[in-house]
Amino acid sequence: MGEDGWTFDPAERVVPDPLGATRLYEIYARADPRYTGRASVPILWDLKTGTIVNNESGDIIRIFNSAFDDLGAAPGDFYPEALRPEIDEINATIYAAVNNGVYRAGFAGSQEAYEAAISTLFETLDRLETRLSRQRYLCGDQVTEADWRLFTTMVRFDAVYNCHFKCNMQRLVDYPALWAYTRSLYQVPGVADTVDFDHIKRHYYMSHPWINPTRLVPTGPVLDFSAPDDRFKEGGNRT
Repeated sequence: MGEDGWTFDPAERVVPDPLGATRLYEIYARADPRYTGRASVPILWDLKTGTIVNNESGDIIRIFNSAFDDLGAAPGDFYPEALRPEIDEINATIYAAVNNGVYRAGFAGSQEAYEAAISTLFETLDRLETRLSRQRYLCGDQVTEADWRLFTTMVRFDAVYNCHFKCNMQRLVDYPALWAYTRSLYQVPGVADTVDFDHIKRHYYMSHPWINPTRLVPTGPVLDFSAPDDRFKEGGNRT
């Protein structure tokens, strides 16, 4: 990310913007030439109407869950009606304490604010560890939207948040159930193709000079996401 926001710079394993833009702000201006606000990601763009449909990740994940069912989308429902109250409750907790919690810690302007964010973050991770030692996914035996919302933070945790944002009371790999759970989601067909740790680390470590003024990108950690999820081996018991 450059000084003027998100860019579409050519680089290894980078997909060029399909609209031919060089900066994200151009996309917002294309949708509304009068727009003067912040250019944020993600964006869901409608090629037919030539405008931004949505730029809120929580809304987009719901749209993708069902909007393309009639067009041959892969079958599956990550927001089943019977589980919606539980999913919504878990989402709210995870967003406040984990998804946003790592940023509250990393961007804290005082020691007090940092310690408050860290305390809430790791108390929540402790509870999730207990939950996931007893069941395969957050809502039982079925992958739901809540799992994918947690995954996006967990998959980056040791590579970025533990060091760069000082969320270092424990690493993800220190939580046996959470670590196995994250690996199991990473191993879902197609998911690993969307995770590029080189891009992830370069973005974070090179985008926040007040946190990392040298802009040096760490080479580690070495993480084996291919190891099997061994929480519930055949013949084992759930506690």
